[in-house]
Amino acid sequence: MKMKTAIFVSLIIIFNSSILVFNSYGQWEQCEGIYGGYVKSFAINGNNIFAGTYGNCVYHSTNNGQSWMQTTLDEDVWSLAISGNNIFAGTNYGVYLSTDNGQSWMQTTLIDKAVSSFVISGNNIFAGTNHGVYLSTNNGQNWSQTALNSTFVLALAINGNNIFAGTVSGGVYLSTNNGQGWSQTTLNDQWITSLAINGNNIFAGTYGNGVFLSINNGQSWSKTSLDEQWIFSLAVSGNNIFAGTYGNGIYRSTNNGLNWEQTGLNDESVNTIAVSGNNIFAGTDYYGTYLSTNNGQSWTQTGLNNQFVLSFIQTENNIFAGIYVNGIYSSTNNGQNWKQTSLNDKSVNSLAISGNNIFAGTVDSGVYLSTNNGQNWTQTSLNSKTVNSIAISGNNIFAGTSYYGVFLSTNNGQSWTSISFSLYITSLAISGNNIFAGTLSNGVYLSTNNGHNWNQTALINQTVNCLALSGNNIFAGTDNHGVYLSTNNGQSWSQTALNNQKVYSFATSGNNIFAGTYENGIYLSTDNGQSWIQINQGFNFTPAVHALLIANNYIFAGTEENSVWMRSLSEIIGIQNISSKIPESFSLSQNYPNPFNPVTRIKFDVAKAMDIKLSVYDLLGKEIKVLANGRMIPGTYEAEFNGDNLPSGIYFYRLEAGNYSATKKMILIK
Repeated sequence: MKMKTAIFVSLIIIFNSSILVFNSYGQWEQCEGIYGGYVKSFAINGNNIFAGTYGNCVYHSTNNGQSWMQTTLDEDVWSLAISGNNIFAGTNYGVYLSTDNGQSWMQTTLIDKAVSSFVISGNNIFAGTNHGVYLSTNNGQNWSQTALNSTFVLALAINGNNIFAGTVSGGVYLSTNNGQGWSQTTLNDQWITSLAINGNNIFAGTYGNGVFLSINNGQSWSKTSLDEQWIFSLAVSGNNIFAGTYGNGIYRSTNNGLNWEQTGLNDESVNTIAVSGNNIFAGTDYYGTYLSTNNGQSWTQTGLNNQFVLSFIQTENNIFAGIYVNGIYSSTNNGQNWKQTSLNDKSVNSLAISGNNIFAGTVDSGVYLSTNNGQNWTQTSLNSKTVNSIAISGNNIFAGTSYYGVFLSTNNGQSWTSISFSLYITSLAISGNNIFAGTLSNGVYLSTNNGHNWNQTALINQTVNCLALSGNNIFAGTDNHGVYLSTNNGQSWSQTALNNQKVYSFATSGNNIFAGTYENGIYLSTDNGQSWIQINQGFNFTPAVHALLIANNYIFAGTEENSVWMRSLSEIIGIQNISSKIPESFSLSQNYPNPFNPVTRIKFDVAKAMDIKLSVYDLLGKEIKVLANGRMIPGTYEAEFNGDNLPSGIYFYRLEAGNYSATKKMILIK
């Protein structure tokens, strides 16, 4: 799993049905229903709910969490606050501000600080950071450090003129003069993770010692009956006080902390709680957001889509996705919605299918088998290994493991035998009698006798994350050196033009090969790797793509902490590289045929590597289709345009490449 180096991460580790329609632009769309992720903060403004996450920035919902849309802020967000039309986001690197409901964000002058909490009083915005408390009186344009300036502040709360600050190791501090001066209260030797106020009662959640209560502005504190818990969050709704814990869900007290009862959400780590009318939202680790409308008696998981997707497989009617930590999800409607199967608590690295049997390779728990479309799963006798890849040939099922090589089952997983040396196997692929194994640091191996013997191919000293076969071509995706190609069963390999990437996944369709990378999204090659173009249109971030699947004329991308995305396959592969000879200049040719009904082709030359955009416009100048939008290497390309869903008339197409642009007219006649 991707790790971000930041000053706040170490502390968090301690605590810790409608039909999907693609628009005319042709781009990636996020699928609904795979729920999960690390939700660290909430802010609510009317019908707008904002959720700050670890690894996935800020999400926005306008329908009580039924669906969420990712905003453009690409930072870990630990805290959120709203003042009028202003949304403030506290990150590892300071405070960001949005004035348009999260559509765009700008960094304020409070930078290079880990901002874990906010509180707002009138025109005063207080930010709790790893360097104390800061104050802004002009909507974040300027910030000044208050007198509390040498301690890590995790929580803030305000009651009239009293501002309370919960700190690491130093307990609770109080300011009565807008932060000009602070005094330490008698709760002075605790890690304070959260604060909440209900009338004259001040509640303080601690790291490992439950909830404390003060009824006299912090002059004295008493421990409530919720003891020996790690309290991550506190919230008040009427007479109800909610406490989010580490690993034990949410507790509720209706009598000011004298007694607590565990709510229906009872086995999650709850980082943040927000109340809006009768709705109570809980942000968790791994499992996204939950909603309760009955004071916590019951909870439903909402649709915050930020799971870590590791693998895919398709059966006749289902698509299955293997998830980090959360097992396997299935979709019966081409990825529009997803449902978690009964295998729900494993990291699933690999999936494979043979007849009615679905095999799942997991971390530390070996191979699981389902014979009823994922309704039930049984652990096979290969039960204590990390299985990174599964490949099937006839009655032979091969499982590639970490450090223990390849295992073989000939009886549907009832028994397994070790058939190779103790290498770390990352990937497997089968072509006829040839079995290829990608390894950690040792390149690609080949067996021609069902794994009884293995020989190292010419690709050595490489970590091979994935393998793909297309006709006589074998593609190997490596950890730092991009994609290699062999056309002779591994006797020799050549590095393709995608040569400086971490490549995690492949999918093939005819002459088209797609490569999912760690830092640069998805690439497509139509000429066996001689050239590649990025196809990231529609992502408002650059995803790490761990799994790719082509099914039902769509390509599905499994991403790191952003769940599943899908895109029309026919729309993507409408562009082909027809010559790698470097043109002397950029040019745009007349489409042919012209007039056309309903398909025509557009040829253009790319003189040097750069971002290219080829778009189609109507007579009013409205952009109705983007045929190409991404970085291309020099060569001659041809794009297909289908006007089947458009009326007859005159249209224009335009090529943009740096300072070059050209526009031509075409006529659709039906």
